[in-house]
Order: sequence, then C-alpha cells, then structure tokens
Amino acid sequence: MVARVGLALVLALALGAASSGGAATTGSSSTVRVERVVDGDTIVLAGGARVRFLQIDTPEPGTAECYSRAAGRDLRRMLPAGSVVTLETDPTLDQVDRYGRLLRYVHRAGRNLNLALVRDGSATVWFYDGERGRYAAALLAAARSARSAHRGLWGACPHAVWDPYRAATTGPGSGTATPRAAVGGRCDPSYPTVCIPSPPPDLDCADIPYRRFRVRPPDPHHFDGGGDGIGCERG
Repeated sequence: MVARVGLALVLALALGAASSGGAATTGSSSTVRVERVVDGDTIVLAGGARVRFLQIDTPEPGTAECYSRAAGRDLRRMLPAGSVVTLETDPTLDQVDRYGRLLRYVHRAGRNLNLALVRDGSATVWFYDGERGRYAAALLAAARSARSAHRGLWGACPHAVWDPYRAATTGPGSGTATPRAAVGGRCDPSYPTVCIPSPPPDLDCADIPYRRFRVRPPDPHHFDGGGDGIGCERG
C-alpha cells in the first residue's frame, strides 16, 4: 500500500509539473514548451518536469559509449530551447519511470520525434521489460532502415549492438583503429584508414571508437586539432 501511494504521488507531481509548462492538456496528450535537452532521449519542460522518450534509448553522456555526445546534439537540433511539442501517452506502457520522469512519445509540428530519432540513427529501439507500445512496428522498421543505411550511430559505431530488448550498447568510444571494411557503407575520404561517416551529424572524438588515425583535408569533423595529419591523439 505504501509503495502504491508513493508511486501515485510521484505521478501526480510529475503530471502537475508538465501541465504548468504547457499550453493545453487533452486526454492522453498535452502541449508543452521545452526548456532544454538533457541528453539524446530526455528533455526538461518549462516548469521543471522531465520527459523520457518512450521505447527508444541512446548512449548515456559521460560514459565511454560511442555516440554518447552526438545523440544529445542530434536531439538539440530537433528541439531548440523554447520549442513547443505535444506529449503523447501510451496506455499500454508505464506513464512515469522510477526516476519520476514522464514517459512519452514527443511530437513537434506533426512529426513523431521518437520515430525520427530512430530513423536517423540517433537512437536505438528499447522495449523495456519486453513491452511493445503502439509504435513498436514502426520503430523496428525505422531502426532496420537506419542500420542498413549506416546512419547515425550505426555508421559511427562499428560495435553497436542490435537488440531491441536491452539498453543501447554501442561499444567503447576509444580504442585502436579498425579497417574501413569493418563498417562498410558511407566512409568519408578524409579518414582513409577507418570508417567514419560524413556529417551530419558532427562527431567528436568521444563519439567514435578510433584513436590515432590518419586524417586528410578537409577533415569535416575536425578530428585533427593539431594539424599534424593524425586524428584523436588523446584519450
């Protein structure tokens, strides 16, 4: 009984915070304003409520996982501060996670951003506890498309794991260079000994698993900060 009361209190507080930052609430959706992006799958609303994107996952910032910084940058491009979005609930899934974050599909200008992030390769699919929501089939199709085209993390992280029933696993963000053939597909000619896709997105050394590799002009990701023809020498 105590646990249920506690969960109900968290839900009530979170929903109240979300309503205070939005223009309208109707049934299973609400219109709100974005204050800032936390990382590749979490945002803060005006009023302070946090929203975790449903059924997707991105590498956590501050870890050694490949693409951890790039995922946040991708979402910031989609959702600049002040953006107005519509939050959609899924009655078949949890409404709030154990951290008090609202679990939602996020729409902007009629576009489902959960799907868009997966389609762009900025996020993977994650059916937490094996539960599939209303967009499960579309998310799986979007992920397969991104993987086959080596978009986003699927091109930048050769050790990324495809498993929709576990959190995003993209492999180490540092290490020795591997042959270009290890990834295949879109390899930028500025990096002849490794396979790194051309922008977008713009990648940092922390987003890729390579260190001390050859760089030729124009170096669109600016990996060769020292101008000596070697990329990502530190870390």
